[in-house]
Amino acid sequence: MRLEPIAAPSLARTFTPPALALIATVVIASLLAMIAGANPFGVLGLIVKGAAGSTFALLETLNRATPLIFTGLAVAVAFRARLWNIGAEAQLYAGALVVAVLGTGLLGWPSGVLLPALAILAMIAGALVLLVPALLKVRFGVDEVVTTLLLNFIFLLFVSMLLEGPLKDPMGMGWPKSPRLIPEARLPRMVDGLRLHWGFGLALISAVLVWVVQARTTLGYEMRAVGLNREAARFAGIPVNAVLIKTALLSGGLAALAGYSEVAGLKGNLTLDLSPGFGYTGIIVAMLALLNPLAVVAAALFVAGVFVGADSMSRAVGVPTYLADIMLATALLLMVVAILLTRFRVVRE
Repeated sequence: MRLEPIAAPSLARTFTPPALALIATVVIASLLAMIAGANPFGVLGLIVKGAAGSTFALLETLNRATPLIFTGLAVAVAFRARLWNIGAEAQLYAGALVVAVLGTGLLGWPSGVLLPALAILAMIAGALVLLVPALLKVRFGVDEVVTTLLLNFIFLLFVSMLLEGPLKDPMGMGWPKSPRLIPEARLPRMVDGLRLHWGFGLALISAVLVWVVQARTTLGYEMRAVGLNREAARFAGIPVNAVLIKTALLSGGLAALAGYSEVAGLKGNLTLDLSPGFGYTGIIVAMLALLNPLAVVAAALFVAGVFVGADSMSRAVGVPTYLADIMLATALLLMVVAILLTRFRVVRE
């Protein structure tokens, strides 16, 4: 048995394996629900109902999807150029830290100026965080998987130190959190009385812009070329190192927008538990989307719906919410196999 590359996969070959991977994920989740003593169809129905069964549930799913769209886009951009960014968590907190420092009154600007300024500064912070591993890679050949992963822990410890020290809210009753943002630094709500904010709109715009960059610009072509074959791209005259640096800046900036939207749009201050792993979950989102920026939106909504629906389902029937984690992990593993089967066929010797 060997794998043989497929020169031009058909449309059916491209989409059938990923669709089968999602179906297999649902089947496995149903079996696990049965083992837990619950009706599998009832469990799946409750997950769907909890994610989209009411206006409140639907808006909560959109809210949870917002940071996942940003981190999914960050991962998709980097992986397209074969820059393995595992550090979206650190870049997210870098963007959140900028908002927490500058959005508490240090910049006394009107919201029409302050909000875009905070977004740009947050992107710069996230880009700089990823720039360090990118430079180490192109200059010394250091594996970016290791450096970006370790930066997650370093940055979280750095944020923890700040929240226990200079950034600690004196009115926070001893809790390690930053002071509240001023009203001018808060993203407005999309629906009055509910938590959905305009960070979701910014995420949708970002997905479209990233698609335009990848599909309609020279940089996008260079990113794809570098990702497909780095040596061939270099032979063709593409500045591979420069493309990797530009990719890192864009990827880090997108991940930082997740932190920006969570602090400015949802939380109103910075805490150490701001992200329950949005940076890592962005990898699952990007892989489910096959690294397509527009599909990232759909994948983020699916993942967010699983999480939000699983919370509701757990309260209703007593099945652990860990079922959602198993579903997503299974979906990721099966999707990796599905992607392999879209590009290669199994040939018997």
